[in-house]
Amino acid sequence: MPQDLDSIKEALRKFAHDRQWDKYHSPKNIAMALTVEAAELQEIFQWMSEEESASPDSDTLQAIKHEIADVFLYLLTISRVLNIDILDAATEKLALNAIKYPLDKSRGNATKYTKL
Repeated sequence: MPQDLDSIKEALRKFAHDRQWDKYHSPKNIAMALTVEAAELQEIFQWMSEEESASPDSDTLQAIKHEIADVFLYLLTISRVLNIDILDAATEKLALNAIKYPLDKSRGNATKYTKL
């Protein structure tokens, strides 16, 4: 199994291509599928207490792992379809967040940046 990001991206591209799914992979369709998978991840936690969510049993943890993977794979797919380097995008967004949430105003504070 692939272990680095480029290998995973190539394996994912080949997986879809071999099944002739490329025609279904419009940005709109992938964004919609991504929200479904994110909702499936959220559903696992829906009625858990904070404590339960922090230490799920092994079966639940496996389900969480699979849903996280689904979300991740759809993120890789939409970034490929739109020719976005996902690592560059994440790095750029982290830098923007550091500006929006300066340490002196945001440390230990969950307030949205527009209200800091």
